[in-house]
Amino acid sequence: MAPLLESCTALSKSYGSRALFENISLGIAEGERLGLIGPNGAGKSTLLKILAGQIEPDSGTVSMRRNTRVGYVPQEAEFPAGLTANDVIAEAIGGELLDEMERSARINQTLGRAGFTDGNARTESLSGGWKRRLAIARELALLPDLLFLDEPTNHLDFEGILWLEKLLQGAAFASVVVSHDRYFLDNVVNDMAEIDRVYPEGLFRVEGGYSQFLEKKEAFLLAQSTHQEALANRVRREVEWLRRGPKARTGKSKARIDDAGRLIRELSELDQRTLKGVTQIDFTATDRQSKRLLSLEKLSKDMGGRTLFRDLSLTLTPGTRLGLLGLNGTGKTTLLRLLSGELEPDGGRVARAQSLRIVYFDQAREQLDRSQTLRNGLGAQGDLVIFQDRPIHVAGWAKRFLFDAGQLDRPIASLSGGEQARVLIARLMLQPADLLLLDEPTNDLDIPTLEVLEESMLDFPGALVLVTHDRYLLDRVSTAVLGLDGRGGARLFADYRQWEQAGQERETRKAVKRDTPVRPGAPAAKKKLSYLETREWEGMEQRILEAELELEAIRAEMQAPEVVSDGPRLQLCFERMTSAEAGVQALYARWAELESKNI
Repeated sequence: MAPLLESCTALSKSYGSRALFENISLGIAEGERLGLIGPNGAGKSTLLKILAGQIEPDSGTVSMRRNTRVGYVPQEAEFPAGLTANDVIAEAIGGELLDEMERSARINQTLGRAGFTDGNARTESLSGGWKRRLAIARELALLPDLLFLDEPTNHLDFEGILWLEKLLQGAAFASVVVSHDRYFLDNVVNDMAEIDRVYPEGLFRVEGGYSQFLEKKEAFLLAQSTHQEALANRVRREVEWLRRGPKARTGKSKARIDDAGRLIRELSELDQRTLKGVTQIDFTATDRQSKRLLSLEKLSKDMGGRTLFRDLSLTLTPGTRLGLLGLNGTGKTTLLRLLSGELEPDGGRVARAQSLRIVYFDQAREQLDRSQTLRNGLGAQGDLVIFQDRPIHVAGWAKRFLFDAGQLDRPIASLSGGEQARVLIARLMLQPADLLLLDEPTNDLDIPTLEVLEESMLDFPGALVLVTHDRYLLDRVSTAVLGLDGRGGARLFADYRQWEQAGQERETRKAVKRDTPVRPGAPAAKKKLSYLETREWEGMEQRILEAELELEAIRAEMQAPEVVSDGPRLQLCFERMTSAEAGVQALYARWAELESKNI
């Protein structure tokens, strides 16, 4: 494969006295889809901007193949006010020599490829997910040879993520993607690289997807750890020899002293590189013994003239970890706000246990005052924070979330998205909770922090309700998922895969119905019912009623607290419900067939 990024050599970048990375080198060839990961603050976004030509490195060079078209999609999609989607694409290709027909075709083709049905939609009216799609479409319109994307799945719903996966898998251009979405990386990339000072060159690259990367990374770190241990033993022996005071008179003694000094420096450098900090997340639970924390009874809510959900009944008990699924606009955040008491339902009621303690992580992070300093944002009272009834010095509390004491007086607004997420988590951990409501807590977090967050959720003894587009986290954490269709429907599933499968089956049924040809011609002669068919038709209404009652009983069983918190039992209930639904549909189809004969 011919190289596109011909050389990227010895790149270094610092901000103030803080070095992000040093001497990074890599190349990109045609057809490569490189996934780029690393801890928050390692410089992933900065490296992407340098490679895309957005900013200059402090040292090192970036050289592209001649006439290579480069596209860059930043983390936050921004557009001038007052523009339509058509305007955004037209502005992007404004410098191209196209006639009016070619220009119009390019705009329509690009927006259609991104899923837009209305090119006149104004940018300020678009949701975060559609703004993300438009930002990607803006770069696609330029027909790039190499596309850089920074956290492209942020704000996309599941449909949007699947669209992007399909787009990148089939793209003629090469791409470099910074992402924390592990399933997305596994499905899209064919090369993986991680920026981290733990590696000798500051970067570790592996051919293959995220799963292959993890295997190779584990093997590398194990070998490095073995080498580190052997080196430490050698240094220990040399230090003991030096303490005995060897006389450096012979060439052999001098060489050994020099070698000992080299080994000590090598071990010190290796120890420094492998010294890693990990965010410590531990949500505080109350001592509540209640078995029923919160119940929804026939809950209904309309927004903007549309019914989001209707007659929703659900019970949350300690140990319940409920994932909320649905496309953007189906009411996931609205449901969280109803659970928290921030909104009131249009119908039904929310019954909360007495003095229920709720902690709410909102995806917009509006609970953060970005004009505050980090010290205040972490919840410090003077120099102390109170965690689980124990005073902790704010510097120690900050260190737990990978901040150093020198950052305490920095404004929160100057922190990265991942750092702001860690501040909000730190603040919420100070509040004892019976119920956690988490709305997209994974946005901007690095993979090591995500893994710690997952463990904290699994260890939390109360109930939690989670909205996330991170399919890996959802599969690992949730005991059940509630799928919202945005048209009033809400159904429980055992996991994300079942919800996805149910959606695919619905689309298949729609496609079959849509594509079934209607043949013109004379109507066929009607057949009269036989004796057995007449008996069957007469009893059909009662059979349908019984089948529907059985289906409702299964659905009610799935709402029971002991079933919601029991994954295997919920799985069996779901399978029974699927079979019962198919039975009801078959009965209705047979009834319609018999009725047509009886007319």
